[in-house]
Formats: sequence, C-alpha cells, structure tokens
Amino acid sequence: MADAGTEVYAVLQRPGRIWAVAAIHGEAALLARLHAALAGVLRRGDRLVYLGNYLGHGRAIIATVDELLRFRRWFLTLSGAEPWDIAYLRGAQEEMWQKLLQIQFATAPAEVLEWMLGQGIGATLAAYGANAELARARVREGPLSLSRWTNELRRVMHQHPGHDELMTALRRYAVTDDRRLLFVHAGIDPAKPLAEQRDNFWWAGAGLGQLSEPFEGFVRVVRGYDRRRRGREAMAHALSVDGGAGFGGPLNAVCLAPDGDIQQWLEG
Repeated sequence: MADAGTEVYAVLQRPGRIWAVAAIHGEAALLARLHAALAGVLRRGDRLVYLGNYLGHGRAIIATVDELLRFRRWFLTLSGAEPWDIAYLRGAQEEMWQKLLQIQFATAPAEVLEWMLGQGIGATLAAYGANAELARARVREGPLSLSRWTNELRRVMHQHPGHDELMTALRRYAVTDDRRLLFVHAGIDPAKPLAEQRDNFWWAGAGLGQLSEPFEGFVRVVRGYDRRRRGREAMAHALSVDGGAGFGGPLNAVCLAPDGDIQQWLEG
C-alpha cells in the first residue's frame, strides 16, 4: 500500500478534488452504503483520504476493514488511479490497538488496559477473538503471559488478508502537495508546529476551534473525529466531518476543491 509522502504522512498529489471520510467505528453497513454513493460520483483526478477510527465501538470491525480493502481494489481500477491517490490516517482506535499489541512492555499494563477499554478498544478485542476479562487475566499473569496473548492477537489478525498491511500503511496526517489542505484524525495543538504534534493528532480535538488564523498557511484543517459528537461543523480555518458513526449517527464524507471549497457532502 505504497503512497506518496513518508512513513509519517501522506501527500495527495495534483488532486482534482479530495474526498475525506469521517471516523467509521466498525460501521461496515454505513461504509458500504457510503462507498456505493462514492462510486457514483468519483471522477478522474479525485483523491480519497480516510480520517481514522476504522476500529472500535462498532460490532462489524472485521467487515469494516474488509470493505476498506475491497473499495481500494475497486478504486485502483479507475482510469489514471494510483496507489498514492488514497491515504489512510491512523485514528485514536488504531493507535490504541498498536499499543495494545505491545502492552507487555508498558510500565503499568493494568492501568493502560483499563484506560483503553474505557475508550472503546473492547470492540476490537472481540473482533479478533478476545475480550476484556481475558485481557485482564493475562495482565495479572505477567509479561510472559501477556506476550503470548498479544502474539495470538497478531496471529488472528494475520488470518484476515490485508488487515496487517492496512494497519502498517496508516499515516499520522495527510497534506495536498500545494500545502493548502491538512487532514488529521481529531485535531492539532495550534501552539506547536506540524512536525511536533505527535499524540495531538488523536487527542487535541479542541485545538481546531482555537485557530484564529490559518495553521502554518493551510487554508483548512480537516478532521474526521469529534469526541463531543457535534456533527459536521465548519470553523474559521477548519472543518469537522464527523457525523457520529458508531454512536447512532451517519457516516459522512465531504468533497473539497483543492482550494478548500466544499463541493459536496455524502452520507452512509
């Protein structure tokens, strides 16, 4: 799943339009409906960025990842489409999942696990054949038992074709090659430069509303997940796409012109 850019971020090159898909949260049926709608409006030169949180909360996580992979295969059959025309951002759920797979190295694994469970990681555990009580038991048994357990989680994930590859293809953020549009999962800290945001991409959602001027010259900062679930929201220099998928709301996608102008909304 190569893309233009680096292992940290993706670059959307020479876009005609950019479609940005909000947090999905295991809502495979919503994603399939959204993809069906997208298939009817995509045109040559369009780019596609998924804004993270494919995992967590919902009960169809395996089907969600499978649907992401299926649509990628379809997208790449379009005339002129290249692998780097699609970007997948790492959401908070994917970040937690990767940390969970290394939880045996955590200083306080019991505390880390409980915090993750409170953030919705239990749904992803269940999808890959585990549960919260089993996880707690392995934590109590110590690092060796935890290592065996996380290895088993990796083995189960590997049994689902493409799931490992998608998780390793995730990027922290995406930009258009003219640096007019910045795509993030949940937010940024306006006081820090882009290269130093680190965990702010997942946890600093309030920062977008504080932007009194374009952040590092970007016309818009576009995010896919709002913890306060206020629905889609246009701010002075930012745009929130989240419709509340996984919490009873729709799955949104927005189409943007390269200058940041909103062209169209779709719902799954």
